[in-house]
Amino acid sequence: MKVITDKKKLDAIFDRGIVSEVLPSKKELYKKLQSGKKLRIYIGADPTAGALHLSHAKNYQLLEEFRQLGHEAIVLFGDFTARIGDPTERDSARTQLSATEVKKNVKAWVSQIKPLLNFSDKKNPPKILYNSQWLVKLNFEDIIGLASNFTVQQMLERDMFEKRIEKGNPIHLHEFFYPLMQGYDSVAMDVDIELCGTDQIFNALAGRTLLKRLKNKEKFVIAVNLMENPKTKELMSKSRGVGVFLNGDANNMFDSIMSQPDEMIQVMYINNTRLPLKELETILKSDPRSAKIKVAHEIVKNFFGEKKADEAQENSRKKFAEKDPSSAKLPHWKVKKNKLSVLDIVLSPQDAPLSNLSSKSEAQRLISQGGVQINGETKKDRLEVVEVRDGDLLKIGKRQFFKIKL
Repeated sequence: MKVITDKKKLDAIFDRGIVSEVLPSKKELYKKLQSGKKLRIYIGADPTAGALHLSHAKNYQLLEEFRQLGHEAIVLFGDFTARIGDPTERDSARTQLSATEVKKNVKAWVSQIKPLLNFSDKKNPPKILYNSQWLVKLNFEDIIGLASNFTVQQMLERDMFEKRIEKGNPIHLHEFFYPLMQGYDSVAMDVDIELCGTDQIFNALAGRTLLKRLKNKEKFVIAVNLMENPKTKELMSKSRGVGVFLNGDANNMFDSIMSQPDEMIQVMYINNTRLPLKELETILKSDPRSAKIKVAHEIVKNFFGEKKADEAQENSRKKFAEKDPSSAKLPHWKVKKNKLSVLDIVLSPQDAPLSNLSSKSEAQRLISQGGVQINGETKKDRLEVVEVRDGDLLKIGKRQFFKIKL
């Protein structure tokens, strides 16, 4: 498979807003990517829980984009390092997992990432590797040799260790070995590039150090953002169970996305879809539910296909319509046909004054200003033809709800 070096394609990857930092520099990496040489790129993750989430998904999507450019893509499962426990962002040591727990999690993860990478590609399929393949073979002499490349001061400079010292919390000796083991992954696989979250830069740079000293080879690090709530700063986390997880069905994923805070719409749009960025501003101007529906449909489609995404959206619509937004029984909004323009729907009943619409022009103004919703979707085009069903929810203005009756 020929390596694609088109700068526009590279810019589309690096300028979307997913990549936060490139080490040692983006300029040097571009030079490497445009050399025409097939590079070995990997993402590593420790299977410390049974499910991945959308923040992981964006990393595997990014890896797939590099694979489609002709590079070798490696998905590394840290089945050995998961048993040590990554100290990153932890104010206490992680619980060490058994081999059985790790094996179970790995099996689940493989099924969750399969929709994101084309494992059936006959010419250049992504590879799945496990770091137990080489780490269990290291003897104590090997580990001493790896440790000699780093100082205790370097380890203690890590934020989480400094915080623990301040709080008087213990730092276990085995936690110092984690970056050594993860760093050795780069040596064992002889990689050119590592993709990692910004929280993993220390570990990734440990790999860069070891690869340089043991093989005299430069490794690039592409650090990607962590999907955090811009208001609360809360991160999606597999260990804390926060986020949209990949282990459910299409309906579960759609509903989970719809339940995310409104401020997460832009985050998910940028990271988990490849919808044009030029459309983002327009989408964000629509009401939050309509924006989330569009994002949810696109993400679910990537995992389960368009048919399942359509079904999940319809199921979500029904659930929303069934929820009574007021304590009282909703009045009916009678329409004669199941396919009508938005304007005709609004003006259908003879008792239209119930909605405080005294004229056609007032109805048009209300629609254009986003004051009309059908099943939670804002309808700003008065001429848009909509297919409605008995029980669909119509919202007019800020507080008036009706159930459509054919």
